Amino acid sequence: MGPSSSSPFHFFSAEVCGALNVTVSPGPVVDYLEGENATLLCHVSQKRRKDSLLAVRWFFARSDSQEALMVKMTKLRVVQYYGNFSRSANRQRLRLLEERRGMLYRLSVFTLQPTDQGHYVCKVQEISKHRNKWTAWSNGSSATEMRVISLKASEDSSFEKKKETWAFFEDLYVYAVLVCCVGILSILLFMLVIVWQSVFNKRKSRARHYLVKSPQNRSHTLVITPQDGPESMWFMVTQHAFWKRLG
Repeated sequence: MGPSSSSPFHFFSAEVCGALNVTVSPGPVVDYLEGENATLLCHVSQKRRKDSLLAVRWFFARSDSQEALMVKMTKLRVVQYYGNFSRSANRQRLRLLEERRGMLYRLSVFTLQPTDQGHYVCKVQEISKHRNKWTAWSNGSSATEMRVISLKASEDSSFEKKKETWAFFEDLYVYAVLVCCVGILSILLFMLVIVWQSVFNKRKSRARHYLVKSPQNRSHTLVITPQDGPESMWFMVTQHAFWKRLG
């Protein structure tokens, strides 16, 4: 039941004009993990009267629902809870404090749950006595969106990141193995070429023909190795005859 119209402290808002500068931080979007404690600050400035008082209300709205009044601090700094938030279990998770008189108000939500995700709106009204009546001189509001990340989603996201990291290192390992294999094959091929050239040079040196000059009679003697073939023998005989004529 509302206050009587004959009361000298009757509150009315017909004379409300102007706007308070109200800002909510952090915002416009803030992320918390499930189970963490959230802190929202409502900053107020540009009051019209120095002796005025402030009434601060916090509203909550999910994406699929309308705003619902959560908690209110009256002009006399009395905290009141509303709706589902007035239940004992929910009241223990909410706390509204005045950090700096008439300037800063803090809303704390403890042990966040997925159902706490949504928009939080701070609405402030400036009130003072005028002709023995409570008069609202100005008001303002601001909002922020709180997103609550469930622990399961966080773990899944962390697992996916680790999986991607391991996949990257696995690919890197495969590339490193391929490069090493190519290097080893190149070294083996190089060594095979060296060995083949060495064997070929040895066989070539054995197949050479030498004309040996006797030191006693200075005659030329033809030396034929067992490895010489018919063509080599014919060539050596021809050379031997040539050197013999010269001698």
